[in-house]
Amino acid sequence: MRHSYVLALLLVLGACDLGKITVGTTAKVLVRAQPSLQMESDYQMAHDAIPGALKTIEGFWIVDPDNTDLIGILTEGYCQYGTAFVEDDWEVSKFAKQLDQIESNNARATHMFMRCLNYALKTLGPRWQKEIFADDPAVVTKLIKDTGAGQRLPMMWAGLALGSIINHNLTRVEVLAYLSTVKAILARLDEIDGCAVNPDPKQPRYAAPCTHLPSNRTHAALPHIAQGMVFSAASAQLGGDAKAAKEEFEMALKITADKEHPDGRMLLARTLMGYRVGLMTNDRKLFHDQLKQVLETAPSVWPEQRLANEVAHRRARRYLSHEKELFQ
Repeated sequence: MRHSYVLALLLVLGACDLGKITVGTTAKVLVRAQPSLQMESDYQMAHDAIPGALKTIEGFWIVDPDNTDLIGILTEGYCQYGTAFVEDDWEVSKFAKQLDQIESNNARATHMFMRCLNYALKTLGPRWQKEIFADDPAVVTKLIKDTGAGQRLPMMWAGLALGSIINHNLTRVEVLAYLSTVKAILARLDEIDGCAVNPDPKQPRYAAPCTHLPSNRTHAALPHIAQGMVFSAASAQLGGDAKAAKEEFEMALKITADKEHPDGRMLLARTLMGYRVGLMTNDRKLFHDQLKQVLETAPSVWPEQRLANEVAHRRARRYLSHEKELFQ
């Protein structure tokens, strides 16, 4: 009887993929451990550690390609690594006028955001994978309109990734053609989050607070940072809107505020507002005051997003160090 039980157990185990079982358990631990990276205070440590961590997780995903936890971590991981570190390297090379480094870092940033986009599309499913790049705008519009709150997060990452890819390929007309898709995704996120945009551009952009924001304040604020980036990407003559950009960055700050920090805790929103809107409007006072306020606010103001605030400080210092040449 005992031998029969052992034989049956061996047969059951033989039918299971032990690798997938192990990865499944590991993935759940990784989800719980993910905040430790976001709380990191040492920028260089995170810069050096994240690529290896992402490749290790990608190895787990190859063993279990249907694991949604791993796909979610990789989606967010590649978008955030591209934004916080590869784009930072790109900016450093731009200010230093290192042409070869600008080109290589630009290409690397594109590749990181492509990975983020591809993982987001895996979560969004076959229809998104097929229709998001359709030639018929009506197909894309309907796809985005049909996507509900249950897929808000991967749709957000897809929109942010695609927008970042466009930002790094501004000389490629075939890539610029997808800007309307990014705008449509961001508009849909506004709808899902209950953020009613005022149709009158002379009035405040948001007449009332958003009513259905996700509990994760970072995920709630990111679409507004993305819209701020879109509105400040070009001059008014080329379709930019400094007022709308400023209000979007301010909305991100408002969403991340609390009673102790009414000015907002997502310092990157303030850094980008000061830098991008300041340059767009040639408003040196806005530029200087906003970046100075960032540096006067401790990155620990939001412990759960310490690393993002360290990135904001790093960029604010860089921009201020080039203030004179930027406002000649």
